[in-house]
Amino acid sequence: CRAWYVRVREAVVSTQSTGQASGQSNLKRVTLELGGKSPNIVFDDCDLEQAVGASHMGLFFNVGQCCCAGSRLYVQEGIYERFVGEMVKQAQARVLGDPFDPRTNHGAQIDATQLNKIIGLVDSGVKQGASLQCGGGQFGDKGFYMEPTVFADVKDDMDISTQEIFGPVMQISSFKTAEEVIERANNTNYGLAAGVFTKNVDKMYQVSSALKAGHVWGNTYNVLVTQSPFGGYKESGFGRDLGEYALSSYTEVKCVTMAVPQKNS
Repeated sequence: CRAWYVRVREAVVSTQSTGQASGQSNLKRVTLELGGKSPNIVFDDCDLEQAVGASHMGLFFNVGQCCCAGSRLYVQEGIYERFVGEMVKQAQARVLGDPFDPRTNHGAQIDATQLNKIIGLVDSGVKQGASLQCGGGQFGDKGFYMEPTVFADVKDDMDISTQEIFGPVMQISSFKTAEEVIERANNTNYGLAAGVFTKNVDKMYQVSSALKAGHVWGNTYNVLVTQSPFGGYKESGFGRDLGEYALSSYTEVKCVTMAVPQKNS
């Protein structure tokens, strides 16, 4: 018995071969939930404390090893300096160490290969001119711990802004207008998730509608519920997890048409 449906969650390159294998075998259907470089947009009319806290967890949750991490953080000019300062405080307050210690809230990366990849991208950020605010290196001499890292003044064409780091590295850029930040946020091959922070409901609807992302959070981040579909646009995959939309991937539609000898009504 051969499978007729495959559910995949992994990196873009490896899943391209999954799709090819499906076509070359029995044309099994696949849904792909891949990576992202999700933009998180903070307007100057937001609740600053709420935005800082949610954006912090939006990136540092699971030490950055999260497909929908809000790693491209865009902050409006009016609150930019203050926001960066608060974010650095949050990052520096994280507790690294023994995962069995209840005080620890920042664990290790999955392996040495991933840790070295992260360090390499951090080094590229420094070389390309981003402002390293804190962190940037390995923590300790045991395990694969990466220091919580925050970059400011990041340009959109830097490697740390275009590549999925999959680690605890936050990149913060400033912006002036909603139109500008929408264009910049959408300038990526990915489209898994996004965040918007503002007290203006009209602005929230305008920006979230314009963002090319499968899941947009407003004044929160990384909140998933069973009833809501989750999945991406563009190279972040196709198909959906959760919600009624997810069921379509696991079901087949059948139409039965038959002739009847006599119509009685």
